[in-house]
Amino acid sequence: MTKPSLPELLHAAVAAVGGTERPGQVTMAESVAEAIDDGSHLLVQAGTGTGKSLGYLVPALAHGERVVVATATLALQRQLVERDLPRTVDALHPLLRRRPEFAMLKGRSNYLCLHRLHEGMPQDEEDGLFDQFEAAAPTSKLGQDLLRLRDWSDETETGDRDDLTPGVSDRAWAQISVSSRECLGATKCAYGAECFAEAARERAKLAEVVVTNHALLAIDAIEGAPVLPQHEVLIVDEAHELVSRVTGVATGELTPGQVNRAVRRAAKLVNEKAADQLQTAAEGFERLMELALPGRLEEIPEDLGYALMTLRDASRTVISALGTTRDKSVQDEDAVRKQALASVETVHDVAERVLNGSEWDVVWYERHDRFGASLRIAPMSVSGLLREKLFADRAVVLTSATLKLGGDFNGVGASLGLGPEGVEGEDLPQWKGLDVGSPFDYRKQGILYVAKHLSRPARDGDRGDMLDELTELIQAAGGRTLGLFSSMRAAQLAAEDLRVRIPEYPILLQGEETLGELIKNFAADPKTCLFGTLSLWQGVDVPGPSCQLVVMDKIPFPRPDDPLMSARQKAVEDAGGNGFMAVAATHAALLMAQGAGRLVRASGDRGVVAVLDQRLATARYGSYLKASLPEFWYTTDRNQVRRSLSAIDAAAKQAEEAVRQPEEAEGSS
Repeated sequence: MTKPSLPELLHAAVAAVGGTERPGQVTMAESVAEAIDDGSHLLVQAGTGTGKSLGYLVPALAHGERVVVATATLALQRQLVERDLPRTVDALHPLLRRRPEFAMLKGRSNYLCLHRLHEGMPQDEEDGLFDQFEAAAPTSKLGQDLLRLRDWSDETETGDRDDLTPGVSDRAWAQISVSSRECLGATKCAYGAECFAEAARERAKLAEVVVTNHALLAIDAIEGAPVLPQHEVLIVDEAHELVSRVTGVATGELTPGQVNRAVRRAAKLVNEKAADQLQTAAEGFERLMELALPGRLEEIPEDLGYALMTLRDASRTVISALGTTRDKSVQDEDAVRKQALASVETVHDVAERVLNGSEWDVVWYERHDRFGASLRIAPMSVSGLLREKLFADRAVVLTSATLKLGGDFNGVGASLGLGPEGVEGEDLPQWKGLDVGSPFDYRKQGILYVAKHLSRPARDGDRGDMLDELTELIQAAGGRTLGLFSSMRAAQLAAEDLRVRIPEYPILLQGEETLGELIKNFAADPKTCLFGTLSLWQGVDVPGPSCQLVVMDKIPFPRPDDPLMSARQKAVEDAGGNGFMAVAATHAALLMAQGAGRLVRASGDRGVVAVLDQRLATARYGSYLKASLPEFWYTTDRNQVRRSLSAIDAAAKQAEEAVRQPEEAEGSS
């Protein structure tokens, strides 16, 4: 029997999910298949509506070797495992003559821990364990969440937190889950045979396609102990997020609360001398942190160096003591010891890393209104780590709607540890970039408007003219506005101001409800507007007339006092490069491309992306940022934009009326 061709397979899969085959999707699938066969690397920009999931799943399933698909958002993981993969496997089965298995794999703390559920969790202040179900009042929110978790534990097949709807608070979940460091291990645990996390790993070992997240991919790369099964192909979806997720995993943190917790957990398990040594070190660290001022520490101050050395040495003493003493009076001693060890090891490792003072790390103090001061350390760059760990032994395909910044892939490529496209070198992985375009006609469907007449935004300055402009744009659009702000404070000020100015247009504000609830309410009422910051720039998918105006208050450069970003910028400059373009402008371009992508989500969508920052039209870097956005029709004419928005609003109202009339006639008959 002849082997089915890739176009045949793609056609069957697209038909199964009820989609439409698009030229960009076919080009993508062919290029992914080529990269898999050659063992080469590919960056694919596939615009919204291309159907990129099938563009990589079909060639991956046809290949027959194990493939890991890593993605950033929970929504896409669910879509792959619950919708795209089951339908695609069913559709390809008759053609491939086999039924590829697929599985989801996440970090251990995403799964319910049966040991902690049944035996209770180690208590910080007292000996032994306590029953969190008894400790929490059944009428409290925490108590209700815990009772629901106990009931759910009898029904769930996966133990995966994301399968629990509605969800529970982080605090409730922490009572019944463990980190990989706290886990007793399947062989030592009384519940090892039924463990949900172990079962997920076993399923992944048998699967041809393993769906995971960027964080687990980063842990697999950084920590050296393999978490993911061996695989020949890696596909990274939402690849524009990868660098920040890997940086997050590679960031260490020390807070007085965390250190005190480690002291409490270890105190009853070690001799008094070791416990006192750690307690004294913790108190010294806490006193120092009370005076800590936010900002980067280019050199470790003497007092901090001394406090960290004391903390590191005391932690090392406690770790040794934990390994040699046994105390049978402690209930479920192994679990208590494991949790104490995990806490103290974290303190030791972060203190040692800061003291080692690598030139590749950035150290800074951060201060939070609610949680106080913390000491943080993060890698200056993760590009070397990604080049070494990601691209060495497998074919890698990275895809997203936004990878081509300023007209080429080199900016994103450099952040991933890749050299310029087409440049050969001993330790530089070979790769190619491919833009398969979008099925949407952006020039006909959208307008990019830059409010060139507004005053230049100053940090924390008064932006009365911007609020006037925003008010007029919302009125012209009849609501239907997604407001993307560069800071939470700016979003709050705009929401407060406009709720008074234009009360006829309800304004939802991020943080006042869960994100899912806000997006649902925004989509349900065309007059409603939604204002917010970072997660809205990337996480909103509202096709149709509810989102016809996307507003960006200003170009989202990183804050000038962001220690990590400014350190990265300085490092590029010290090496003779343009730090502003390599770091700040690339960061802004990525966010703006994502934000502008919220406007056109379907072939019938029409609307305006309005940037209320004159620098996009006047600054030298403006052309680089514009080249990163979809090719909308461009204007700085405010009257033209108001007329266009009014016309789009009128057409949407007409369409809504046309739908309403038959419904009303049906209701009265």
